[in-house]
Amino acid sequence: MTLPLVVGVDGSGPSLAAVDWAAAEAARHGAGLRAVYASPWVRYEAALPPTGSERTDERLLGEHIVASAVERARERAPGVRVTGDVVGEDPAAALVAAGDRAYALVTGERGHGELGDLLLGSVAAAVAARARCPVVVVRGTPEAAGGAHGRILLGLGEPGTSSAGAVDFAYREAEARDCVLDVVHAWQTLLPHASGEGGGPGGPARTAEEHAFTLLDTALDAASARHPRVRTRRRAVEGPAGTVLVDGSADADLVVVGAHGGTGRFGVRLGRTSRWLLHHARCPVAIVPHRR
Repeated sequence: MTLPLVVGVDGSGPSLAAVDWAAAEAARHGAGLRAVYASPWVRYEAALPPTGSERTDERLLGEHIVASAVERARERAPGVRVTGDVVGEDPAAALVAAGDRAYALVTGERGHGELGDLLLGSVAAAVAARARCPVVVVRGTPEAAGGAHGRILLGLGEPGTSSAGAVDFAYREAEARDCVLDVVHAWQTLLPHASGEGGGPGGPARTAEEHAFTLLDTALDAASARHPRVRTRRRAVEGPAGTVLVDGSADADLVVVGAHGGTGRFGVRLGRTSRWLLHHARCPVAIVPHRR
């Protein structure tokens, strides 16, 4: 891997958790790490008349936060080359731009200025929706963030829903961690089982389950051949995808999904499953855009 990871920092607790996760990830992949603090006030204050100080309060704050993040990352991953920058832009816009030259963007689930009871911060949500590289939102338990479970969960969507990039990313992660890759496709039938048509031979449920396993084989065979050391488990599970993956995230170190919502005026529109995971998953979540 030649591209570095980029982690957004603001000094908050979730931001520090993101730094720790990103440092460990960079060490696993032999990549560099860049910590970015972004605030439009850096640029705004720089344009104001001098007040007797060479540098503005916002820039001083940003430099202190970045220096602390860099030191923290170096302590946790001594062999990783860590750099830091203070950028005078909107945080989400700065991180999305940085992602054009990154293997992945890493953020905390929320930062300073976010209400404590928000499930997901506005910056994390915007970056996950707009970035053109994989975005990892660090959330969940310390055990999951630390890789204690030895399992990565990949949610596989229907063909044409940007799953190819997610498959490649998940296999690379599992290989770097030497852990199990658990691949799940959630399926549902339109007819209720109560109708008596769902469980019989050749009924809608049986057909949907068979389709799910065919999809898994089609999507995974090539990647599995490229990564023969990865232990892969393939599962077709009945139920809503969001619910199935959130339940599965309870004993996973990372859940990976494609950005299934298509593209719009401001970038990728996240699908329902991706948004649900970002709010409710019990481990870090990787959103992987369509591979070009």
